[in-house]
Amino acid sequence: MSDKKNIFISHVHEDDAILPKLKGLISKAGMEVRDGSINSDKPNAASNEDYIMREIIAPRIRWASTLVVLITHDTAQSYWVNREIKYAIEQGKNVVGVFAQGATDADIPEALAKHAAAIVGWQSDRVVDAINGNITGWDDPATGSPRTSGDWTVKRYSCG
Repeated sequence: MSDKKNIFISHVHEDDAILPKLKGLISKAGMEVRDGSINSDKPNAASNEDYIMREIIAPRIRWASTLVVLITHDTAQSYWVNREIKYAIEQGKNVVGVFAQGATDADIPEALAKHAAAIVGWQSDRVVDAINGNITGWDDPATGSPRTSGDWTVKRYSCG
């Protein structure tokens, strides 16, 4: 019998094609996920940012037990990813990051660097353990093993 979890996968829409792979990775470790994120399969036509957050995204994050951030090379710069992370934290949700394959050198979104319970590599068991709250640390993205020391540098971008 598989474990079932409601999750919200925060990601940039250019990475929609990776979502089925992430769900497959999770199911390989015996967890069935129900994903409430917005993607090309479930698009929305709204344009008002406050409406999108209040009426479309917020209810889906509240429904989920965990917000999973898919970390790719475009994630750190995403306004929406950072906003979703902050909202999830306000709701007391478990927030975890997962480095996509080939993105171990990607920058981590600022909100994720501040609030993540765990950041793990692309390994089934590690992802499931992070979703279940059994990991409370960051993996070294190059090796996939738990990080023992060192600082993570988060690039800062000016708005000017």
